[in-house]
Amino acid sequence: MNIIKNRKIFYTISLAIIIIGLIMMVVKGLNYGIDFTGGTSIQIKIGKMVTVDEIREIMNEYDNDASIVHVGNNKDEIIIKSNKDFDNEQIDLIVDRFVEKYGIEKKEFQSEKFVATMGEEIKKKALLSSLIAAVGMLIYITWRFELRFAIAAIVALVHDILITLSIYAIFGIPANNAFIAAILTIIGYSINDTIVIFDRIREETRLNPRHSLEDLINDSVKKSLTRTINTSITTLAAVIILYIVGVEDVKVLALPLIFGIISGTYSSLFIASPIWYGLKNREGLNTKRA
Repeated sequence: MNIIKNRKIFYTISLAIIIIGLIMMVVKGLNYGIDFTGGTSIQIKIGKMVTVDEIREIMNEYDNDASIVHVGNNKDEIIIKSNKDFDNEQIDLIVDRFVEKYGIEKKEFQSEKFVATMGEEIKKKALLSSLIAAVGMLIYITWRFELRFAIAAIVALVHDILITLSIYAIFGIPANNAFIAAILTIIGYSINDTIVIFDRIREETRLNPRHSLEDLINDSVKKSLTRTINTSITTLAAVIILYIVGVEDVKVLALPLIFGIISGTYSSLFIASPIWYGLKNREGLNTKRA
């Protein structure tokens, strides 16, 4: 496969997903969870496993979009998270419905309210963490390789974040605290793959100085392809299993990781190297003009 020759195809695929995602974000916005929007969390110990559909029969009267997760060793407790700011009277009404239906004691519940300012603080800290990570990577890759490699790597990271955000916006998946943790994990995973590719390009440049830049990049990607694909498939399989068999709190972390691993592998192979190629070519053209 000629990565450089087909780079416009890869760019187009990514841009299409990102543009659709950005449009959805403008039109509908991200589906922020309670951690960002504020709202109410109610935890109830029912004493037995009940289905989400049974719980929704009660909650649909108060909030059709409430998040419901099972907790506890026997999955006999539920946590209901709603973006609505229920007052104490409404919380009592909800709990009374569960008391009446399942014959539990009213003391077997606890509630907590979240304010939107907490969400703003989380977003600011997440953005700050990402910026610090990006600057650190920029400095390290520039020192280890060169500035053009660093710029290409950061562009690939931004690509991965935008792709993941776009998937969440397109499908209306709730974004919460676990989503932030997943984004930071994706950044670390993606940059590792990208550095492996760049290290191979640097090595091929040293071994074959007379080869064209296009051939060097294509050969480097081909030689790294098996290692990159195998690593990604192994990691992806583990995360998918976690998503399938894990509890709800694990699933909300595993889902963005699945998107991020796929996007990170794609960008390392088909985005980062062509970006570096473009920067290197531009430098060559500027040198000739000078």
